[in-house]
Amino acid sequence: MSEESQQAKKSNWPKDEFGRSEVFGQLWLWALLVAGVISAVLLPILASRLRGKSNQVIVYCAQDQVYAQDIFAEFEKQTGLKIRAVYDSEATKTLGLANRLLAERAHPQCDVFWGNEEMRTWQLASQNVFRETNGWRAFGYRSRRVVINTNHLTFQSAPHSLLELTNQIWRGKVALAYPQFGTTAAHFHALRQLWGDQAWQRWCRGLASNKPFLLDGNSMVVRIVGKGDAWAGLTDSDDIASGQREGLPVAACPMDEETLLIPNTVAITANGPHPAPAQRFFDYLQTPGVATRLIAANALEGYSMSEVATPSLKVDWPLALRDLQTVTENLNQIFLR
Repeated sequence: MSEESQQAKKSNWPKDEFGRSEVFGQLWLWALLVAGVISAVLLPILASRLRGKSNQVIVYCAQDQVYAQDIFAEFEKQTGLKIRAVYDSEATKTLGLANRLLAERAHPQCDVFWGNEEMRTWQLASQNVFRETNGWRAFGYRSRRVVINTNHLTFQSAPHSLLELTNQIWRGKVALAYPQFGTTAAHFHALRQLWGDQAWQRWCRGLASNKPFLLDGNSMVVRIVGKGDAWAGLTDSDDIASGQREGLPVAACPMDEETLLIPNTVAITANGPHPAPAQRFFDYLQTPGVATRLIAANALEGYSMSEVATPSLKVDWPLALRDLQTVTENLNQIFLR
């Protein structure tokens, strides 16, 4: 470089501290702008890829933890993926998680919903909580049964229809979970379709006036019946099996046309945070091996409701959901004291 060029360069560079600071400030501003543009373009792409490739699945699980945790552990062992499970309480089974999914619908936190009955799954599907295509499936089944204390009743002396529970002989001797929640709610909605609204309301009022034990969950129904405080109760088949394992003197009455078959359900949320791992768990939960494990644990009774030959309740769930709010209000008025 010639001496003249060097002199020109020196003459163009600010000689005072203020001028030099201004030049450095402009250069720093341009660097920030470039970095901002790069971040705006690349970070969303990177975040999207990381979401899809994450090694975890967030599962909202209404199935009892004692049964679900072994299924989760086996899935983790087979796939290397991590399950983060959120369980529901006994008192509000399924309803609590359903409300949470509805509240998070705009910003989903859950990948997969494992339901223990289908009414709330139908409700969530109708609210577009699940993905549009292949959003949910039912698998396996258990059933709603009349449970009896075998020290007080035989199958012959047990009530032969739920309609009989309003008779004076059963006053103070029947237990059930609050019918606004869980499988008890699903059963009451199904019975309303069977009997019609007016007959159903008369039955509900007659049952409530007969002073039943109203409890926070189906397992508590079995315990009250097992103790002999109540002689009969409305509960789920898996809870009866659990009571029998504990040595309680309880038995399930046979299925009939008032029996509700209850599948498990599995669903993938729309726009969940980990779609690829969610699909793997969605598929896994529907495999015969999972149903076999749940049947062996008495969490389910069989693989498919279609295999049950005994007549049972047939429910139009979309029709039931149309009246969900009205029916729930009726149950609150009748059973909340």
